Amino acid sequence: MRVVKRRLTFHFLLQYIGITLLISTIFVALLILLIWFISTEDLKRSFPTGALESISTETSITDGKADISKGWEQQLQKKDMWFQIVDKNGKEIASSNKPPDIQDSYSLSEILEIEEDQRFKGYSVYTELDTISYNEPYYYLLGFRDMTYEQLQKLIKKYSQNGEVDKSKVNLLEKEMDKSNTLHLVNEEGKVVQSFGKDLNIEHYNPIEILTREKAPGLYNTRVSVIHDQKTNRIWVLHSKNNMKEAYAEQTFYRDILIAFIIVGVIILLITISIAVWHGFRYGRPIIIFTSWLERMEHGQYQEVLTEDERKRIFRKNGKVKVRYRLYQEVFQAFYNMAETLSSTEKERKRLDQTREEWMTGISHDLRTPLASVQGYGHLLESDKYEWSNEEIKDMGKVIREKGEYMLGLVEDFSLAFQLKNNSLYYLKEKILLNDFLKDVVQKYKNDRMLGNVNISFVEEVKNLELDISRKWFERIFDNLIMNAIKHNPPNTAIFVTLKKAMDPQFVEIAVEDQGVGMNEEMQENLFERYFRGTNTEEKVDGAGLGMSIAKEIVKLHNGEIHVTSAVGEGTVIKLRFPVHAKPVGQDE
Repeated sequence: MRVVKRRLTFHFLLQYIGITLLISTIFVALLILLIWFISTEDLKRSFPTGALESISTETSITDGKADISKGWEQQLQKKDMWFQIVDKNGKEIASSNKPPDIQDSYSLSEILEIEEDQRFKGYSVYTELDTISYNEPYYYLLGFRDMTYEQLQKLIKKYSQNGEVDKSKVNLLEKEMDKSNTLHLVNEEGKVVQSFGKDLNIEHYNPIEILTREKAPGLYNTRVSVIHDQKTNRIWVLHSKNNMKEAYAEQTFYRDILIAFIIVGVIILLITISIAVWHGFRYGRPIIIFTSWLERMEHGQYQEVLTEDERKRIFRKNGKVKVRYRLYQEVFQAFYNMAETLSSTEKERKRLDQTREEWMTGISHDLRTPLASVQGYGHLLESDKYEWSNEEIKDMGKVIREKGEYMLGLVEDFSLAFQLKNNSLYYLKEKILLNDFLKDVVQKYKNDRMLGNVNISFVEEVKNLELDISRKWFERIFDNLIMNAIKHNPPNTAIFVTLKKAMDPQFVEIAVEDQGVGMNEEMQENLFERYFRGTNTEEKVDGAGLGMSIAKEIVKLHNGEIHVTSAVGEGTVIKLRFPVHAKPVGQDE
């Protein structure tokens, strides 16, 4: 079943990995989508500053050469903007959509001029200095033609007088102003002192409001160009339509990654769905077959593991399992084995039922006979029709006692068998000298005059061996074995109880051997079964058929083993094997 476990583990692990990859891909895609959304929104608010940051982040510089994203090159060309990277010496290392009037190198004064004015050669220029990403600093420039700023310059030159619009030219200025544009003149406190063009309902600017409108035009509906007249301390603010808010550049880098992850996610989803469907068929069909088999087992049809149709579905003509069912080939074999076991168990159950019925018949006879004798003698003693001598009364008492002892023995066997079966027998082990114990057991049968002619001997092949046993129950083992040999063999049959060394020095072996009539194979197989009383019809057998079963269970209590070897006409050998935990007495440590 380990192969099945490995296969199932592999298949389900593969499916789990697929689902994990799918979930991870979806999670990463959603994360990138969130980053893209945040970056895009930030780009809307701060364009073109945000665009410069994005381009500089996505541009890689290696060995003094820069690789500008093609997506951004297209965006720059579309927005009529240019981008340039300058090294620490002021020399250009890369550019995109650069106009002809922008040079390839800059002097110190030109760079300081750009930083101070944020303009160069009529272009509005946004800059960023990167001193962290590489071993040397790089200077990024993003420029574009700011028509609004140029328009504001013309308006100041044409209409300015002492920091304000010449009153004689107000009407002319109003006509020149576009309906969507607004011109504000602001004093040093931020108050709007003059306003022309479209009314924006702005009367005052906070100290950083104009700066915010310049740096983050995406937050407002209008885009501003600002010129500070230092002589008059007036600020000229020209509001124009915010085309930047509507025509911002997209984040091509994040978009491409997101598209890639979406494609990968869709592919993994399709693969996972395919695997799930495939697993459904692969695992579902065998489960249906197993369910069908279990239903047949429920109705006792143990012989029919698979129907003819199921066998054709599972096996090829050469008998091998088809590929789609190969994962379960060990399971199918296990089902066949289980069916054989269940069938065998069913046969055994029927045999035991038959044996139990025969035993009930026999035991009722065994109890009825002594009870009839006891009952008969009781009536005779109770009747006053007869006068009995003392000798006759003694004889009747003896018969009643013997029959009572016989029935008591049967009841004790029943009780002992029940205790052994339920592991409820109380016993206390002690260390005894096994040689002396077996001598005493054998001598007991030699001295028993009630048994008549008994030819029993003790053979000692190993000396002074100690063993932890329960004396009472260990003696019961040999009582049952020896009495079985005496009862089922002719008088004077030679019986030997032999204590010998086992092949394994950690064990001791005891054999009870007789040279009697022997047993056939059926009797050997059932010898230690409960209620088995033999099959010899010529022999009258008393007892419940529990003696040998009890002996086997007591052997197990002592962690031992018991086996029988016999042949008809050649006698019987019953071997017992027990573990020895102590060394023989007298052996050096």
